[in-house]
Amino acid sequence: MDPMTKLDQATTRYRETEAAHNAARDAAVEAVVEALEAGERPTDVTARSPFTAAYVRRIARDNGIEPARPGPKKGAAR
Repeated sequence: MDPMTKLDQATTRYRETEAAHNAARDAAVEAVVEALEAGERPTDVTARSPFTAAYVRRIARDNGIEPARPGPKKGAAR
C-alpha cells in the first residue's frame, strides 16, 4: 500500500474514533450533571466518573449547579 493511501485510511480511522470519543464524553458530562442535580455528592460523582474533581466542579458551575451548603451531607459518615 502506498504511504498516502495508508495516511488516508489512518486519518479516517482517527476521525471516526474522535467522534465516538466526543460523543462518549458528552454522555458522561450529561450523566454527571444529572447525578449532581439529583443531590449526589460531588466526591461520589467524581469517583465514578472519568473526570477530575476540578472538572466536575467546572461542569457543575457551567450548568448552574450551586455548591453544597456547609454541614452534614447526604450519605456522609457521622
